Amino acid sequence: MKTAIWLYMFLFLAFFDLHAQYPILTPFAVSLGAAPVFIGWMMGVYALTHLPGNLIAGTVIDRHGSRRYIIFSLVSAGIVLLLQSQVHYPWQLLALRSISGFVLAFLSPACLTLLASLSSDKVTQGKFMSGHGVVHTLASVVSPAAGAFIVAKAGYSVTFQSLGWLLIATGIMAIFSVPSSLRQSAPATVMNEAAPAPEPVQKSQVPWRIYILPFVISCSQGILFFELPLRATGVDGIMSTGILFSVMSIGALITLSMLFVNRYSPYKRVLGGIFVLALCFYCLAALRSIPLTATLFILGMAKGIIFPAMASLFIELSGGSKLGRVFSLQSIAMSIGSFFGPITAGQLRTNVSPYYIAFVLLMVGLMMLPISRKPGSLLHPNVNQTPAS
Repeated sequence: MKTAIWLYMFLFLAFFDLHAQYPILTPFAVSLGAAPVFIGWMMGVYALTHLPGNLIAGTVIDRHGSRRYIIFSLVSAGIVLLLQSQVHYPWQLLALRSISGFVLAFLSPACLTLLASLSSDKVTQGKFMSGHGVVHTLASVVSPAAGAFIVAKAGYSVTFQSLGWLLIATGIMAIFSVPSSLRQSAPATVMNEAAPAPEPVQKSQVPWRIYILPFVISCSQGILFFELPLRATGVDGIMSTGILFSVMSIGALITLSMLFVNRYSPYKRVLGGIFVLALCFYCLAALRSIPLTATLFILGMAKGIIFPAMASLFIELSGGSKLGRVFSLQSIAMSIGSFFGPITAGQLRTNVSPYYIAFVLLMVGLMMLPISRKPGSLLHPNVNQTPAS
């Protein structure tokens, strides 16, 4: 538990740092003279360079553990931000964002793998995943507004320098606090002596079509993170965008606090969350009469349901084995979606609302998902119901 507390603290600082950039990156690129199409490519390239990092992370994390890659990712990303504070041309920002995308590709798989390895019990693993979501959301509640506030008071350069030093300090703290290795225990091996021996857990059985989930979700996220900051005009606009991101995070925090939701099947939670997410994007595209803050608040609530449930879904489908590779493939799917999302929005926003594109992608993703009719299957609606003995 001590390791989990330390890890949550590092995750909070890292997520605070990263989310603080969301409302300011697009205005910063505009201040350098970048066009919307270039901004879309800048955000897309960041996701594209995630791919080689994710591919490498899947193997090396399972082989060497998470600690060194958490430290590497945090310190390297901090150095990139320090360099980013000195750029003067859009192509320099593009190059640094591509490097940042690669080094940060190790962080999420390493943290999720370390959290999952703290226990072999599925219920406890689910709680750790929910804790990850709570920490992530708490950081994202205050960080967008904080980033916009620092820019308003001190400018872009000081903001990036502050965020860079924060990441480096977090990485140094991780050197002394994150254990070098954790004993990998097979799932369900720690049992009461009076209980019968469990059946052997199968190795990774994650259907490839399940990876559509992180793809369509991240694609819609990339569209939102591209389109929403373009509303910003001047300092007041940046502050307003930061507050909107914070409103969305508050919505996520509320659903993450509803612990009774964890009693339901992760598959059903993901499906329901994606459906609500799609409806929110439809409202952003077509129902402009609905207040933007209300739509983003509900959108955040859907995210608060989706992400912990999706992590639990991958853990259960994998059988608890090769978690580094499983979460790496999940990150790859998210990176591809994050690449196509902003690029598509930048290319087509003059012809069709990018929010409508996100709505269509989410609905298509829902229709392509497999639904098992076999009772007791993880993908069956009654998956979490224990069969009568």
